[in-house]
Amino acid sequence: MARVKHSDVSTGSFGCVVTIIIGLVLIAIIAISVSSIYVTKTISQLLTENKKLKESLVRLTQEDQIGFAKVVKQEKINNKIFTTLKFVETARDDKLKRILEKEYTIEGNIIHFDAIVVKFNSQLVSDGKERSLYLWRRIYGETMSPDKGFPIEDAGKEPSRYLGLLEKLRLKDQETFWSGIWDLANDPQTLSSLGVDAIFGNVVYTKLKPGLVYIFKISNTGQLIPETAPEM
Repeated sequence: MARVKHSDVSTGSFGCVVTIIIGLVLIAIIAISVSSIYVTKTISQLLTENKKLKESLVRLTQEDQIGFAKVVKQEKINNKIFTTLKFVETARDDKLKRILEKEYTIEGNIIHFDAIVVKFNSQLVSDGKERSLYLWRRIYGETMSPDKGFPIEDAGKEPSRYLGLLEKLRLKDQETFWSGIWDLANDPQTLSSLGVDAIFGNVVYTKLKPGLVYIFKISNTGQLIPETAPEM
């Protein structure tokens, strides 16, 4: 009878473990790839085939003011300045109507405001005119890396500013549209092929001082512009 050496068993077991791990990694890679393809496919179908979506995008109008910020307080803690600010997003049809309010406390007094501008070209919109979406992304200070910034809107969800915009669509299609726009936001080549031009990393930063209101406006080219006014 042949004898099996202990070292042979260990080597065989190790080989099996490695094979299993490689298999799991391959499965994970395939799952991620399939998920990415699915998102691209579904948002592509919506943008190119869904007549109700194209009709809904017509409801997007030229926008000017898209929000403002003001300092609640500034204080020194351990010789470092901390700014507590209130950020307000205003309604598309009423600059005085507040639809989102959040407070943030950030180290320093120079604050970055990050928004994504998504432009739909004239061929995609049913009336043949370009339209845009403005999605607030995050706020962060100079001592923070952007990926550690505080979120404004929840990525993947319908932004407060556009509630009801896609009410003609099925709920599933609404969810697909918003999750697809956010997921593909870092893939300009794919978006462009779907009839969407997106401007990313549209960030402005400014030194915040108490007593002033910082109003954020969008130019006709999609540029985010801060303006200041005395607080009333």
